Amino acid sequence: MRTTLRPRKAGVTFTALTTLAALALAGCGDGGTEEPEAKPTGALPLKGQKIEVAAVWTGPEQENFTKVLKEFERRTGATVTFVPAQDPIVNFLGTKIAGGSPPDVAMLPQVGAIQQAAAQKWLKPVGPEAKAQLAANYSRGWQELGAVDGTQYGVYFKAANKSLVWYNTAVFENAGAAEPKTWKEFLTTAETISASGVTPVSVGGADGWTLTDWFENVYLSQAGPEKYDRLAKHEIKWTDPSVAAALTTLAELFGKPSLLAGGTSGALQTEYPASVTQTFTGGAEPKGAMVFEGDFAAVNIAQTEAKIGTDAKVFPFPKVGDAGTVPVVTAGDAAVALKDTKGAQALLAFLASPDAAKIWAGAGGFLSPNKNLDPAAYPNDVQREIAKALTGAGDDFRFDMSDQMPQSFGGTPGKGEWKALQDFLKNPKDVAGAQARLEADAAKAYRAAAKG
Repeated sequence: MRTTLRPRKAGVTFTALTTLAALALAGCGDGGTEEPEAKPTGALPLKGQKIEVAAVWTGPEQENFTKVLKEFERRTGATVTFVPAQDPIVNFLGTKIAGGSPPDVAMLPQVGAIQQAAAQKWLKPVGPEAKAQLAANYSRGWQELGAVDGTQYGVYFKAANKSLVWYNTAVFENAGAAEPKTWKEFLTTAETISASGVTPVSVGGADGWTLTDWFENVYLSQAGPEKYDRLAKHEIKWTDPSVAAALTTLAELFGKPSLLAGGTSGALQTEYPASVTQTFTGGAEPKGAMVFEGDFAAVNIAQTEAKIGTDAKVFPFPKVGDAGTVPVVTAGDAAVALKDTKGAQALLAFLASPDAAKIWAGAGGFLSPNKNLDPAAYPNDVQREIAKALTGAGDDFRFDMSDQMPQSFGGTPGKGEWKALQDFLKNPKDVAGAQARLEADAAKAYRAAAKG
């Protein structure tokens, strides 16, 4: 994980940019002192307007996002309704659009979903206020991820650092284990913990997306960023030797059921939230000692009695091989407008501001790509350092590979890469078979995407 920070620039408040002057947003957005909060008046600019926002978030994520929307309501007078969406959200939106009732704004969790929605001409370009916020608060790389063919459609509101391993400190202390820096050390640490009587690694294999994250971190570290980019675009095939090497590396862990909480079958039946909570439940005798996933695991840890920074700590995903590098894989959710209304555009501008990011950051389980969000907004030093590493990387990161691919291959439960890697977890000896299935499904998905 990179920790070098670039100098922070003064942010630009939503108030200063929006034409809706009566919004009177409270935060400065420059990481400095805050202005006194403006009280709502009777002349709010969006009073009486109704805005629907669709997202796949549930539980704590939905609750925290709703807090952001409530603040937008308070400042504008608009009424915002959260619309629960099914995954994949592109299919959900297609049904809504066909029925003549699309939401005003949707939160898209994949770059591929933005591209697909833009190709279907469902999206409205980002307006000038949101563009100004993006220019002031986001690195070029994050802006480009929300653009298609030079047109800005997306505002990345929630990001993720998906190159982290969270661990139970009591287990590590009892086993005499230290934070590993390489894949070889990681496996050795796992064996040391196993010998102490605790199963070392918790894997949420019931959710195929967690397995794509395992693969991507190994592949980026081992094969390097150039091949990572080419595989993401299907410019090289999944039958490439570099893919075989990454799967073989993963098999060093997946092929030892004794190192997985619940064994292979247990891992395949464990959903992501449980993979985290079972790592930090039971004190020094949990079901698993370590769990790999992004900064958002903090939300699930908060549902246990473990305290982040003491009971729960984190280390960067280990580099693979002597020539490997520590990977930095990111992901994120982008807000897009499906209706070209003042309310939709105002919400996009608000979500691009430090003011909006600060609300969720304080609740935890959230990472913002907004470089002008004051790190003090995060609830603890662990999340603060994770956030600094992300924004400090500037444009030097790689976005989640599966999220860049056609959704039918990289983002659909029970299909494509998700299903192929679940099958691989079940039978990690069959590297060639896994490659063949991945390539067949990828080729089909890319052909369909090319036809529009």
